[in-house]
Amino acid sequence: MAEARGVLLPAYVVVDESASMSPYQQELSNGMSSLCEGLRAEPMIAAKLRLAVLGFSDDVQVRLAVADMRAETALPKLVIRGATDYGAVFEDLLGRIPSDVKWLRDQGYRVHRPVVFFLSDGQPTDEGAWHQPYSRLTDRSRTPTAPNIIACGIGDAQADTMVAVATRAEFAFVAKTATDIGRAISEFFHSLTASLVASGQALGSGSPELVVNRPDQFTLAIDEVG
Repeated sequence: MAEARGVLLPAYVVVDESASMSPYQQELSNGMSSLCEGLRAEPMIAAKLRLAVLGFSDDVQVRLAVADMRAETALPKLVIRGATDYGAVFEDLLGRIPSDVKWLRDQGYRVHRPVVFFLSDGQPTDEGAWHQPYSRLTDRSRTPTAPNIIACGIGDAQADTMVAVATRAEFAFVAKTATDIGRAISEFFHSLTASLVASGQALGSGSPELVVNRPDQFTLAIDEVG
């Protein structure tokens, strides 16, 4: 059997592009830029990561297909539009993640369990319909490539919803009361970059692990549940 080319962590950044995010498009653009620049500044770490960026509203649009950031020069651009359909996200990931993992394995890589960083500023407009595709996505007996999901809520996103989206209670965060949404978006991307860099470092060690940093001005969502 041929020796593996290396070990990779696929990471998916899933960002709410609904109309309520319109006032914060500059912060989204700046955050995306800082994420890409932060990974490019760490080429040894970026070599162990593959990044994808998805924007969601009524549907999911690919802003960056799973990519090696050392070779990627274009900046993913988020486009404000539509509503907040959580189900569209999980239906998309149900097909996308297994396909991406197979593609990476076919290239000769070993692949660690993917991670999804989910950012939303509102409650799902498809109400409870998203639970079924979410359940299939996160059930490891049905979806062996089921991802870890880190959920961050800002604006009108409620703590109990973030707890329901995150795959572990300690992966669910909400912005603190009265936190400026633009600042919260910036903190999300800063924490995301730090989490990916730390996880990439761990991947190259003898003790690989997923590292999740709590964004500044956020609290664990479980602490907000009455």
